[in-house]
Amino acid sequence: MLESVRAIWIMAKVMLDSRIQPDEEGSVVEKVILTAIFAALALAVGAIIVAKITAKANSINLN
Repeated sequence: MLESVRAIWIMAKVMLDSRIQPDEEGSVVEKVILTAIFAALALAVGAIIVAKITAKANSINLN
């Protein structure tokens, strides 16, 4: 009898826990898209900085 009550209690707890947890199906896709956007922004900022530094270095007169 005690084992049956314990099994029912565990099943009820598992079912309740699965209902409480939020649905995270789209979470991975959102994170991948945001990571790609931030990586693209970082590359763009890096390219702008390199272009400005290169232009400044080329404008220095060495004579």
